[in-house]
Amino acid sequence: MTMSSIKIECVLRENCRCGESPVWEEASKSLLFVDIPAKKVCRWDSLSKQVQRVIVDAPVSSVALRQSGDYVATVGTNFCALNWENQSTLVLATVDKDKKNNRFNDGKVDPAGRYFAGTMAEETAPAVLERHQGSLYSLFPNHHVEKYFDQVDISNGLDWSLDHKIFYYIDSLSYSVDAFDYDLQTGKISNRRSVYKLEREEQIPDGMCIDVEGKLWVACYNGGRVIRLDPETGKRLQTVKLPVDKTTSCCFGGKDYSEMYVTSARDGLDSEDLLRQPEAGGIFKITGLGVKGIPPHPYAG
Repeated sequence: MTMSSIKIECVLRENCRCGESPVWEEASKSLLFVDIPAKKVCRWDSLSKQVQRVIVDAPVSSVALRQSGDYVATVGTNFCALNWENQSTLVLATVDKDKKNNRFNDGKVDPAGRYFAGTMAEETAPAVLERHQGSLYSLFPNHHVEKYFDQVDISNGLDWSLDHKIFYYIDSLSYSVDAFDYDLQTGKISNRRSVYKLEREEQIPDGMCIDVEGKLWVACYNGGRVIRLDPETGKRLQTVKLPVDKTTSCCFGGKDYSEMYVTSARDGLDSEDLLRQPEAGGIFKITGLGVKGIPPHPYAG
C-alpha cells in the first residue's frame, strides 16, 4: 500500500478544547469521544453526521461501551455509569480521595471487561502540572477498584496485545511507550519495560490503539501526527501527519474497523496558531492505511 493512498479528512469541526478517548460503537455506527475541560461526552453518527452531546459536572476524560448497554466514563476522579437517554451519571467508584487537585485522564476496557484508567494532577497549562501525582487503576466488573502503581505524571494511552499477554501503557512525560506482562484472569500486571522512546519531533505520546497485526498507533501531542510502532522491535514503521498540532488520541472504526479516527485539541494554541490550523479541536478520519483495528471491549459490570 503506497503512502499516497492515505486520505485524511476532518469529519467534524467540533472545536474541542481537548478532544480525547475516541471509541467506535458499531451498533449505532457512531464515534464516541470526550472534550475534557468542556465536560462533554459526544456521539457523532457517521451516517447522519449529527452529533449528540451530554454535559457532565466535572472534566470527563474517557468514555467506554458497557455490555449492559449505555456507557461508562471517567468523570473527575469517579468511574461513572452514563445513561445517554436521560443524560445522567451514576458514580460507581471514586479514587484519589486524598488528592483534591487530581482528575482521571485516559481510560480503556481490557479484554475481560475491566475498565482501566489513570489519574494526573489538573494542569495549570497544557502539559504543565504538579509531577508524580497520578496513579493507574482499574474498575472490575463487580465495581472493586484495583490500584496498580502511583508516581504517574500524565496517565495516558493504553491497550492490550492481541494474545492479551501484554499491557501497553503511556505515561506522557516519560516520552516512552511501556509494556507490562499481563494476566487476563486476574488483571495483574508486572515486569514494566520501555518498548519505544519518542524522538524529539514526535513530541509527547498521548492516546494509543492497536491494529490487527499487533502494531501500536500513538497520537503525538504537539507533534501533529500518529505513528505506528512495532512493540517487539521498538522500531517506528510509519508516520501519518495531520493538519493540526495537538493530536490527542486515535482508534479504529468505520467499515470493518478499516478507518482510523483521531481526536485533537485547541487549548494552548494562540490566535496565530488557530489561523494556521482552523480544524484544531476537530475529529479526523484517516482512510487507506491498509490495516484494520479491533473492536473495543465493553465494560462487563
